[in-house]
Amino acid sequence: ISDNTDMDFNVKKLASDAGIFFTRAIQFTGEKFGQVEKTELDAHFENLLSRADSTKNWTEKIFRQTEVLLQPNPSSRIEEFLYEKLDRTVPSRPNNEELLGHYMQDAAKDFGPGTPYGSTLIKVGDCERRLGSVQREFLQTSAISFLTPLRNFLEGDWRTISKERRLLENRRLDLDSCKARLKKAKLAESKAAVSLPSSPCSPSLWSEEVDKAEHELRVAQTEFDRQAEVTRLLLEGISSTHVNHLRCLHEFVEAQTAYYKQCHLHMQDLQKELDRFPNAFAGNPGHSMASGGSSPLDPASAVETDTLKIEEVQAPATGTRKAKVLYDYDAADTSELSLLADELITVYTVPGMDSDWLVGERGNQKGKVPVTYLELLS
Repeated sequence: ISDNTDMDFNVKKLASDAGIFFTRAIQFTGEKFGQVEKTELDAHFENLLSRADSTKNWTEKIFRQTEVLLQPNPSSRIEEFLYEKLDRTVPSRPNNEELLGHYMQDAAKDFGPGTPYGSTLIKVGDCERRLGSVQREFLQTSAISFLTPLRNFLEGDWRTISKERRLLENRRLDLDSCKARLKKAKLAESKAAVSLPSSPCSPSLWSEEVDKAEHELRVAQTEFDRQAEVTRLLLEGISSTHVNHLRCLHEFVEAQTAYYKQCHLHMQDLQKELDRFPNAFAGNPGHSMASGGSSPLDPASAVETDTLKIEEVQAPATGTRKAKVLYDYDAADTSELSLLADELITVYTVPGMDSDWLVGERGNQKGKVPVTYLELLS
């Protein structure tokens, strides 16, 4: 008996739900074609709805673009998303800066850490690895302080708001359906009052229908008002969401500031370190350094050497060294010595000469040579 009762209750509930859905569908369709009246929300409520929709749309765009900023690789973003949904930790992998640093240091081992190119690769590679570590910390901080609050709003608060808004829309459809039924019942009652007494639809019957429709309308109005108040409170909470997101935005900017500051400091330290060892550079000395320091061929750095008469310079009794030429070099003027890669020359320095230059000798030829083109031999 109990099973039959439960089954009968489920069938009745299913039929009732189907009836409500059908009634709402009729009301919705009638509104679309302008055949029935629709209860309009007040202007303040409409403004709250518009503000909420705008907040959701812009938050979603900012969230997606921040994800792209922090992780440009689409495959990596998909992988992180899947691991997050599976509630598993994303495997730790080296980022691009760390990989570059590893490759540079491995290359230095192959080329020889004692060569100018190799020693520079070691220094730059170590700096790249530090930059990668700083970036990793920045990504973690940004994800916690900025991305997570935005995601929580989209997947939490906004879903709740959307659910209550759908429920409010259903309550409005029910309310307008009740209004339409009451209107029809009153119209039928008026017609029955002037019809023949023998009419099967007597005025008393329609009075009962009117009373029933009025009762249903009062119930629908109460439910609609209650749901409107719940939805209004949630929509007004968007102001608190803005305040929270503002705080998160400040934290994101602070994280970015710290990140770029640390990167700048690391690069400054690297430039200072490389400037102390000019022979570590393997580029054209005619190009100025990014740090603003003078290059060997920069006129400002050659002022002191211009005062020297190369033909009058004599090799010191001690202090001369052999050097291997790393790259071809064409002399800019008669005071310089042209070089061919892989040849051996004798070099030495003289008082008053810029530290980026040496005097080079090859047989009877003599002239200034840039240190960056040489590998000094012991």
